[in-house]
Amino acid sequence: MKAWMVTEAKAPLEKFELETPEPVGTEVVVETAHCGVCHSDLHFWKGEYNMGGGKVMKLADRGVELPRAPGHEISGRVVAMGPDATGVKIGDMRVVYPWLGCGECYYCENGLDNFCRTPKGIGVVRNGGFGSHVVVPHARYLVDPGNVDPALAATYACSGLTIYSSLKKVMPVDADAPILLIGAGGLGLMAVEMLKAMGHRNIVSVDIDPAKLKVAQEKGATTVIDGSSGNLAEKIVEAVGKVPAALDMVNNDHTARAALDSLDKGGKLVLVGVAGGELNISLATMIFMGWSIFGNLTGTLQDLRDVIALANEGKLAPTPIQHCTADQANEAMNDLKNGKITGRAVLDWA
Repeated sequence: MKAWMVTEAKAPLEKFELETPEPVGTEVVVETAHCGVCHSDLHFWKGEYNMGGGKVMKLADRGVELPRAPGHEISGRVVAMGPDATGVKIGDMRVVYPWLGCGECYYCENGLDNFCRTPKGIGVVRNGGFGSHVVVPHARYLVDPGNVDPALAATYACSGLTIYSSLKKVMPVDADAPILLIGAGGLGLMAVEMLKAMGHRNIVSVDIDPAKLKVAQEKGATTVIDGSSGNLAEKIVEAVGKVPAALDMVNNDHTARAALDSLDKGGKLVLVGVAGGELNISLATMIFMGWSIFGNLTGTLQDLRDVIALANEGKLAPTPIQHCTADQANEAMNDLKNGKITGRAVLDWA
């Protein structure tokens, strides 16, 4: 098998020739057809996360050993099965649920693998879809995309289920009340489409890139706000008033502050991105305003199934896809880092 792998932080990915894995037990080997390129892959490549207050979490702190192939938005065909594997057959096209845990703890046994205290995520701890083949420990982590384009369905394994999980935390909201979306990249555009699928009619999109705001408006955002200058919270409130719910797909000191300051009484803020930083909060204000703040840790296997079902029902319009060959992995990562991707970049192994 071939794989584009991170060998050291911030260095270009290197191409490796590896032994094609042989599955054992319940394992299933999927030959990668498509793999989305996500901001989480960029953080993986940088080798660290900004934890705020001058603190940094290194990849090694998460049990990651290099070299490692990133990539967690994967669709592909089943090409090999261990002797105990059931539920799929050779040749099946499937989307891979990547947010794996130990498989044995309370969380894993109750469908909350993403909350496992010893995560074993594909594309993080395990080699991911920047490789031509991926080992999945059990067929239950494979979801049939149905009639959805497999390249698009692959992106639902992160951007799709993450936004779905985030919106579940704030819903229900009156369909005509403004929901604030900070960031109009792949996650932000997915949020626009998913809100429309849920019947919501008042969608506010914020970004610093006019081109991305234009796409967000074309996709259905009813209000777009340039966040590149001025007091962002004041601009939001002036445009749409206080909001009952906000999703921050960036999630740094500036954006989280603006989102919180834009909330109405009883408002809910979901922190989605991992740009990093700190948020100073008045505890008394939290009480008097009745605010709720949620951190969103990807989503569950059921969330992935629900998103793909929405798409198959024709309720979830596709987000823009920029196709690249697998050998353009470095270019795709750099384009994402430099803000040149509208929607999602997807590596096509085929």
